[in-house]
Amino acid sequence: MTRVLRPSLLAAVILAATACQSGQPTGTPSAVTPRKLDTPQARYSYLVGVDLARQVGPVKNEIDLAITLDALRSTLDGARPALDDAQLDVVRREFTVYLREKREAEQKAMIARNEEAGAAFLAENARKNPSVKSTPSGLQYEVVTEGKGARPQSTDTVRVHYIGRRFDGTTFDNSYERDHPVEIVLNQVMPGWSEGLSLMTVGSKYRLWMPAKLGYGDQGLQGEIEPGAGLSFEVELLEIAGQ
Repeated sequence: MTRVLRPSLLAAVILAATACQSGQPTGTPSAVTPRKLDTPQARYSYLVGVDLARQVGPVKNEIDLAITLDALRSTLDGARPALDDAQLDVVRREFTVYLREKREAEQKAMIARNEEAGAAFLAENARKNPSVKSTPSGLQYEVVTEGKGARPQSTDTVRVHYIGRRFDGTTFDNSYERDHPVEIVLNQVMPGWSEGLSLMTVGSKYRLWMPAKLGYGDQGLQGEIEPGAGLSFEVELLEIAGQ
């Protein structure tokens, strides 16, 4: 059975609850002094506490530390739990559903916010720059340099250099910094890239702007791109493999 929190994670609560009870300001707990870590057991205990606290962090705002600490102490003392195992399983399932629904609601709100901001950005981008062209899919592109080579087909492998940016202008990927181009198959990359590269000829450099549906979509890219966020790329088509 999937558990929201492993039993050992409760140890993390000791650290937080102790800090609260000792009068430390929230968010600024005092560090354990070296004197308190002068035995192997103390150091092992501190290591376990820090690791577990980092694991329990994502749900720290969903729990009452005082109640959790009481449950921990009474269980360790061998007292009969206020909830039996069957009741705990019900609560565990309830908590799992609650966390999932909360996460889904937060993601939907983020997607809606990013899609609205993206649509406003693309509209403004097209309005202020007459050299920007739009396709029926919603892709926007601007020719920086027009090449004279062949145009790739959907099954072609191509070599490109690119810079990827969020709509706020911050860079999240740059093949130039890695000092070697990337090889991709047109029909195996995000839709905005497939469409954009199909418009280019070898030797061309284009700027592409795409709504989320042509990029990473509602999933985003973990740690890099938020769900529903639009993207821009500066792409240079270097060659088509085999030509």
